[in-house]
Formats: sequence, C-alpha cells, structure tokens
Amino acid sequence: MNLKQFSQILNLSQTTVSRALNGFPEVSEKTRNRVLSAAIEYNYHPNTQAKSLATGKSMAIGHVLPIFKKEIINPIFTDFIAGTGEVLSRSGYHMAITVVDDQGEEAAYREMASKKSVDGVILHGPRENDSRIPLLQELGIPFLVHGRAQEMSKAYSWFDVNNCRAFRRATELLLDLGHRRIALLNGLEYMDFAVRRRKGYEQALESAGISIDPAIMRSEEMMEPYGFSATMQIMKMPNPPTAFLVSSVIPAMGVQRALLKLGLQPAEDVSIVIHDDLLSFLPADAVNPLFTASRSSVKEAGKRCAEMLLQQIKNPQAPPLTELWEAELIIGESTGPMRNH
Repeated sequence: MNLKQFSQILNLSQTTVSRALNGFPEVSEKTRNRVLSAAIEYNYHPNTQAKSLATGKSMAIGHVLPIFKKEIINPIFTDFIAGTGEVLSRSGYHMAITVVDDQGEEAAYREMASKKSVDGVILHGPRENDSRIPLLQELGIPFLVHGRAQEMSKAYSWFDVNNCRAFRRATELLLDLGHRRIALLNGLEYMDFAVRRRKGYEQALESAGISIDPAIMRSEEMMEPYGFSATMQIMKMPNPPTAFLVSSVIPAMGVQRALLKLGLQPAEDVSIVIHDDLLSFLPADAVNPLFTASRSSVKEAGKRCAEMLLQQIKNPQAPPLTELWEAELIIGESTGPMRNH
C-alpha cells in the first residue's frame, strides 16, 4: 500500500498523513492518533520517497567518516550506528554515510548543505576547538555532536558520557584496593573523550598524593594489538604497575593476552578496569562480568543521539539540546587487592 492509497482510506490529504506519521506539531493529536492506529491496522509502512515529497525533507541523516579514523570497521562505532539506525528507521529516516579522505570533511558537509541531501548530521570524534562545529552552524544544518568539544564560543547540541568522572571513579576503585602503580592505556588524545578520561585518572592520583608517571601512560587507537604491545612494554619496566585502566574492552583483551603470556593472572597479579564493555558482539555476563568496567551502552547512546537530532529537526528554532550520562561502575572478575610480592 502506498501513501496515496493509505490517505484515501483515511479521507485525508497525503501531506496531513505524512506529517502525522512524522510527529509534526501542526497536526492535531486526535488526527495523529487516528493515523497511527490505522497504520498499525493496515500494516502501512511509509515510503521514504513519498515522505520526502510530502514533507519537503530528504528523510536522511548524515555521517561523515574520514578514512584515517577507521571508525567504519570499529565495533564500537558499529554498535552506535545500530542504535541510531533503530530509531531513525522507526521514524522513516535512513542514514547517509559518506567516507572521505583525511582532508575531505569540510567539502562533504558543504555538499550536503548545497544539495540538501540530509536533514541533519551526527558529528563524531569531537576535538578541542573543533572547526566542524562552526562550519555546520554556518551552513545551517541541524546537527548533534556525539561527545563534546572544549573551547567553543557558541552553544551547540551534544550528547556525552561523563568520561572524566568515570575514569576518576575507576582509578579511585583501584586506589582503594591498594594499587599505587596504575597504568593508563587511553584512546587517541587529540579526541576530547580521551582528554577527559586522562584528566579523571590524573585527578584521582593527585588527590591520593601519587605522582603521575608518563612512562606508564599510553595513547593510541583502541585496538587489541595496542593493548598487547603496550602491556608487554610496560610490564618489562623495572617498577611495573599492578593495575591497568583501559579505554575500551578491545585493547583490554590485548592487555589480558599479554599478562597471560607473561605468566600473570588478571585480578590475582594485575588488576584491570575498562570502559565500554557493553557491546552487542561481546555481551557481558550479567552475573559474573569478565572485566570490572565503567559501563555505558554505546548502542543506547546511538539511540539517544538520533532522538535528540530528530527533535531538533522538528523544532529548528529551539535552543541547543545537551545531555550528559553517567557511567555505571560494575565490579567484575578482573580486579583484586594489590598483592605483596
């Protein structure tokens, strides 16, 4: 059944039906409920092209991915996209993912604006003084930043997890267990989230009167080989750490592999606390989690980002939306009291 046939059944115009299905405020609640009930009764699913013609919108949300970030093959990004796509598809939207070279982001956004090929954009991997944010403001495209960018002069919409507090709490847990040599395996520190995570780690150490040692801190792309090689290097130092704080479950697998290769047992010999362990491809055991973790669902974050962006698209004159979630600290099998060797 197409939009014309469905509208005839309801004796309403195609524009009214389309606007009701998309939650436009100018449609009365009574009409909206009538249309939604009929859509369920007749198993009607809106055609994207028809919706676009009726509403004057592209019914697409844009993502621009530079090749060097490798986000498109990262399972964390995949979970985010799965959550985003779930919300968008329910609202009749699709995703327009553009992969560009390292210098192609600005041109991609300008093309989206000139062609009106998207109704909104989700911006990934914000950086300090991120030039993409004022560009999108200049172009007039509704957008939402997944994360935050420091030192921005004009307000913008964002969704983030409190990375600083999550890593401070994780470090404090290790301190409470008696650990004093705590290594940090962070993400790339030109990214805002990684800067905030390091800040939380350093705040906890400073509050405990412990000197920060750059020799046991690393910052690289969050892949399993990074966790393995960094751990092998750090554990061969004269005064190795007794605990690791790791930015993701993916490099944490490398940390675990390295410890086992060195004949060390996680929790018994060396403790590990991670972030982002709740991934669909690696479901966490609810009863006995493998890792102690500052947990936040990337998929749920994707859902919320999509909801907030759609809200902006429907209400373009509303002030910017911001939302900060707290991570939950989950005790798993990878931490224990510091052992006296």
